[in-house]
Amino acid sequence: MFLKNYLVIIPGIILAFVLYTLSQGFNNIIGIELLGYNKSPISTAMIAILLGIFFGNMFKVRDSFQKGLDFTREYILKLGIICLGIQLKPFEFLNFGKIAIPLIIICIISVLIVIKLLIKKLKIPTRMAYLISIGSTVCGTTAIMATAPVIKATKNEVSYAIANITLFGILSMLIYPYFADFYFDSKPLLIGLFLGTSIHETSQVAAAGLIYEQQFNSPETLNIATVTKLIRNTFLIIMIPLFALLYNRGQTKEKNYSILKIFPYFVLGFIAMIILRNIGDQFFLLSYDDNWNDVIDIIKFMSKIFLTMAMAAIGLSTNLKDIKSMGYKPFIVGFIAMLTVGIVCIITIESYLKFFI
Repeated sequence: MFLKNYLVIIPGIILAFVLYTLSQGFNNIIGIELLGYNKSPISTAMIAILLGIFFGNMFKVRDSFQKGLDFTREYILKLGIICLGIQLKPFEFLNFGKIAIPLIIICIISVLIVIKLLIKKLKIPTRMAYLISIGSTVCGTTAIMATAPVIKATKNEVSYAIANITLFGILSMLIYPYFADFYFDSKPLLIGLFLGTSIHETSQVAAAGLIYEQQFNSPETLNIATVTKLIRNTFLIIMIPLFALLYNRGQTKEKNYSILKIFPYFVLGFIAMIILRNIGDQFFLLSYDDNWNDVIDIIKFMSKIFLTMAMAAIGLSTNLKDIKSMGYKPFIVGFIAMLTVGIVCIITIESYLKFFI
């Protein structure tokens, strides 16, 4: 029975890996063979998610693949993010972390105010608006699923909110890397902060960072975007009790949430990988220079494989019919939430540049 539970995830994982391989192949054919570049200007992560969306909506994904795809989206994604930590040093983490926290707080407050106004203007159900707002400001689907029980959201409200966040998250994931490079004049710190703060899902931020790295040869931007998003994820610990208080105020004193359950533990793995990198640099770099650098390169490579597989799995699980059936009002709320986060993020970064640099 124990072995059987693990065997059922293998087909989905293999399917995600096959799409990763196809994406890498298409990337090389189009970018190198057809366009003549030494390195393809097209992102493998972008191709993976687009291929996933295409195949997932053109053909019904069999149930035998579903558990493996869920595993890939949930755990292989987190493993890929953990492996990203090998590229960072603690002082880098602390350096842009202290900039990211005020930026994240300002964006969260701004979106909450805007959505509060939209609830009355568009007559959106309060629970739906809460789900969209926390999904837009903290960590996408994870935040929505964690918040739903404490505000007693219905299944339809949860589905609508997830579809909403997925749609606008994918759009921002595909557009923002190019927009940010243009607007912030190819500055890794500013672009990484923008991507990590303005895009909804952890996986989408990782994909956007990966797209930017592959397009503009900037691993630093991927690192900054990832760290910013992981810091942003920890705000879930504050936001869940806050939303429970705001919604249930005067209705019930029951607490349906647990800090231990909602804490994103993979962040600890990411930090552990940063520490491992820095311990290794201190003890192995002088004596075992080539071997230690080889280990670092392997972990970096595995991280990109894991993240691209997760992008393929997300694409395969994105149902365009569900998104189409949302109705226009939640669509408007999601769109305005996306714009609000993006605009406030830009204004805050510009203010930081003006007054602190």
